[in-house]
Amino acid sequence: MNLALFDLDNTLLAGDSDFQWAQFLIEQRVLDREVYEARNVEFYEQYKAGTLDIHEFLDFQLKPLSRHPRSQLDAWHSDFMQNRILPIITPAARKLVEEHMLAGDLCVIITATNSFVTAPIARALKVTHLIATEPEQNDGEFTGRVSGLPCFREGKIARLESWLDEHNLTWLSFLESWFYSDSLNDLPLLKKVTHPVAVDPDATLKAHAERNGWPIISLR
Repeated sequence: MNLALFDLDNTLLAGDSDFQWAQFLIEQRVLDREVYEARNVEFYEQYKAGTLDIHEFLDFQLKPLSRHPRSQLDAWHSDFMQNRILPIITPAARKLVEEHMLAGDLCVIITATNSFVTAPIARALKVTHLIATEPEQNDGEFTGRVSGLPCFREGKIARLESWLDEHNLTWLSFLESWFYSDSLNDLPLLKKVTHPVAVDPDATLKAHAERNGWPIISLR
């Protein structure tokens, strides 16, 4: 059996669901534009530069979830999926996932973006397995805090290995492994697989891929 890992934002998606979710809430007037928009852009720039403080960002990103009932959040997310996300799932991204599924590979989306935002996206891509940052819940409602280790940078490796252990698997369970990502933040996990693939990469990842002979592809 082989393992196929997929980053989500700017990899399988031609955009960033984390950033788009905050912008969606601003446009719905759930969040105050003056207060939140500049901060959202600032965090996104830090992420692209590889300087993001993940805990500071998660405090910003998860707090709004705690201010509204889950039923309302789910209703907003349904609109978000239709208007913001489905248009940025490209045919090439769907084809890549389907190819690995048809080959019998174990397919997993692994993303720093929280599971409330990303679980419906994984379902839209027909990927059963999702490893994401987990927002803390109390009786089905969000507390605004993170649960456990964020799925970010080296944390992706730790979360993946914990997930594999839960499924009675290890790296040695797989003959070959792929990881598709666009971001310099995923270099730790890209270095762990047998087939690292840079997808529409940022400048840092592109340079690293070129130096190391990694494939560079576009799903746009």
